[in-house]
Amino acid sequence: MIKRLLVCFCLAVSVRAHGQDVCTIPALPEPRANNAVALWPGPDPSGPKGEQDGVAGGARLYSFMGLGAGKTWKAVSRQAYVLEAGAHSWRRLGDVPVETGRLAATAAAVAGKIYLFGGYTVARDGAEKSMPEVFAFDPVTETYERRADMPIPVDDSVSLVYRDRYVYFVSGWHDVGNVVHTQVYDAAEDRWFRATNWPGKPVFGHAGGIVGNRMLVAGGVAVVGVDADGRRQFAPYAQAWTGAIDAEDPAAIVWTPVPPMPEGPVYRAAAAGDTRTGLIYVAGGSRTAYNYDGQGYNGTPAVPTAQVMAWNMPTGQWRRLADKPLATMDHRGLLAYGGGWVTVGGMTDGQTVTGAVVPLDNGGASCQ
Repeated sequence: MIKRLLVCFCLAVSVRAHGQDVCTIPALPEPRANNAVALWPGPDPSGPKGEQDGVAGGARLYSFMGLGAGKTWKAVSRQAYVLEAGAHSWRRLGDVPVETGRLAATAAAVAGKIYLFGGYTVARDGAEKSMPEVFAFDPVTETYERRADMPIPVDDSVSLVYRDRYVYFVSGWHDVGNVVHTQVYDAAEDRWFRATNWPGKPVFGHAGGIVGNRMLVAGGVAVVGVDADGRRQFAPYAQAWTGAIDAEDPAAIVWTPVPPMPEGPVYRAAAAGDTRTGLIYVAGGSRTAYNYDGQGYNGTPAVPTAQVMAWNMPTGQWRRLADKPLATMDHRGLLAYGGGWVTVGGMTDGQTVTGAVVPLDNGGASCQ
């Protein structure tokens, strides 16, 4: 499969979320899409992991790798950036220690470190390769340490952190096709194990979040057949499942089908679970399956959506929330920051790469 992306769209806007002017968060120094993002709550986090951490508590935003404005294999980046609490601009960190940059990798904050997983490379001839490397980044020393490789390298996977120790990877793309595997990384023991397989249609670019021991996984893109020339066809796939992790056995998951997103599946949306409210947010994304340059596999340019949906884990229902102030797609995470939720980078209209940090809770105002 060939997946492709993207010009600086450095927004500086003014909207308040829970008292914090989140729309004035500085944009990335350079546009990035399909970048791995994470929030580190700081040495003295203000609340339990998964809740909206206050900037005053020392929270930092991180962006790793992704694609820049060039929209070719040359624009796939190894660069990393941090935005420290109260800072007026992002600071560049040491590059991720890989030979070439990555797209669709995962960043996860676990037990005081940020772990980087997988992603894929793009060669000069357009060939793509899912990569196995795992790194632990220390926010204090700002150094990278190699950890155990992914057994089945995946990109564009859903990743979910459980008990500040286990990172679950559900389905995703491996080299030539989607997989059904649920792979789990144990950060405490630096080892991998397999959990109950994903029972749904194998997908990539899907969305997910976790609240307690219960996860939601929805949408994404599936292989839906072949055309007259035998070429595979890709399309967003309408499905959603919840998974309950056994409290005694982290390898055991009870999967249950639930209603899919009521307004249709999305691809490469930003998602996260909020332990305070029991909601799992799915924000932005596109209703078109597209290559990494934003061009649809069906020949139609992808268009981002501003839609924000929330799955209510306690009630088992979807809710439509207020739209984002800016339609974006091509995300790898939704981060709790400044008392609200934000996306970092992505693509806007016209398949344009952006460095903007865009909030969900905008009070009905616009970030443009």
